[in-house]
Parts: sequence; C-alpha cells; structure tokens
Amino acid sequence: MPSLRRALRVPLLAAWLLSAACGGGSGLLGKEYEYEEQLRLDVDGSARMDLSSSVAALVALRGFDLDMDPAAEGDREKVRALFAGPGVRVRSVRVSRRDGRRFVHVRIDVDDIRQLSRLAPFSWSRYRFDRRENLLEFRQAVGPSAAKPVGDVGWDGNEVVAFRMHIPSVIVFHNAPSRRVERGNILEWEQPLSDRIEGTPVDVQVNMEPDSILYTTLLLFGSTIVLAAVAFGVVIWRVARHGRDEMEAGPHGRTRPI
Repeated sequence: MPSLRRALRVPLLAAWLLSAACGGGSGLLGKEYEYEEQLRLDVDGSARMDLSSSVAALVALRGFDLDMDPAAEGDREKVRALFAGPGVRVRSVRVSRRDGRRFVHVRIDVDDIRQLSRLAPFSWSRYRFDRRENLLEFRQAVGPSAAKPVGDVGWDGNEVVAFRMHIPSVIVFHNAPSRRVERGNILEWEQPLSDRIEGTPVDVQVNMEPDSILYTTLLLFGSTIVLAAVAFGVVIWRVARHGRDEMEAGPHGRTRPI
C-alpha cells in the first residue's frame, strides 16, 4: 500500500499544479457559493485561507457591521482589519458584484492553522492538527452562526455555503459527503446557506501522509534529472574513449606508439 501511494504522487502533483495554475477557485469546478472558505493546508500546519463571501452572508453568519448596499464601494480597510491578527498576514482584499450583491474576497496566510479560530471571521470553528504515528490528522468543527437578520437581500433559498480544502499530501481518509477527491487533491463540504445560518454543524475530517506531494515529486524529478545527466555523461565518455582507442590502433588495427 505505501508503494501504491507513492506511485500516485506524480499524477496528484500534476493535477495540483493544474488547479493552482487555474486559480484553484470554485470557478474551476463551475460552482459559485454565497460563502466559501478555501483552505490550502501545508504539512507543517501553516496554511493559506481564501474566503469569498457576499457581504450579506458575512453579516448574517458572522454578525459583522458591514454596509450591505450593493451600490456601495465598501470599506476594504475595515474588512482587512477583521482578518488581521497575530501570526496572520492579510495578502489581499478584493470586492466584486454578483447577482445584485456585493462580494468580498480575502486571502490570508496563517503560521499555525490551530490558531485561526482566534480571528473573528473564523471563531465559529475549532481546528485540530495532530501527528499520530505516520499520519497527520486534521479536523475542523464549524459551530453556530451569528444568525443576524439581514432582511431581503435577494436570496432565493438556493444559496450554498462551502468549506473546501486543498490537501498537500496523499489522502488516507476523509469524510467529505461526496466521498470523492476533486482534481488538484481538493475535498469539499457543502451546506445550504439556510442550514448554516441555523447553525447546523459541519465536521471536516482528513487524515493524510506527512510528506508533501510537491516536495516528494520535485525530489523525484530532481533525482531523475541527475541520473539522466550521469547516464548521458557515461555515454559521451564511452564514445570518446572508443574513438580514442581507434585512433591509437591505427589503420591496420596495430597500436601506434604514443
């Protein structure tokens, strides 16, 4: 089984790189969410979190005091301040509009995923990341929302919330409802927005190998290149040696004095 997992790392890396090149977002899978957390976890426990949400969903789910007027430009610095904290770097804050609502897109890097719940936007979750024998165990338990009334913001009842993860190594176990791994080693937990507002729990569980697919595959590629270079050098040396021996032997096969 370990050898099979190692054999899977190269195609998994290729899919992972394709996903990263395309942005790795929900657009890659043709889905749009009212609220989406997209977590890129590393084997050392550091992570990148991309949160995309309508302002109305942020208000309803997290209880923030934000202007929900779709015509408003939005206070990016106010949004940035919500995601700032120790061990966290806010990489970008963007604003867009869709379906008559304003959306915010925030990217942050966090040194330790277990500390992410200290930030107000993610305080509804409890994160665990432990090493047990030869496995890394990750768990995110999403609890109640703020359930703040937002009035009529254009929701029709079909809005969906998603918690998505990009796994950095071979997946040994997961409890994603779809039971499948999307391209790029992505797992997904979806929930109707109405259920998330009501506080229906979300339980994310993933067990993975401790070696990064990227690191392992780059090491494999590097070793292959070195071996190819050595083999090429041996071929050149043998060709050169053969030519030199023929010159020393002379036209009749006798060795000439040097």
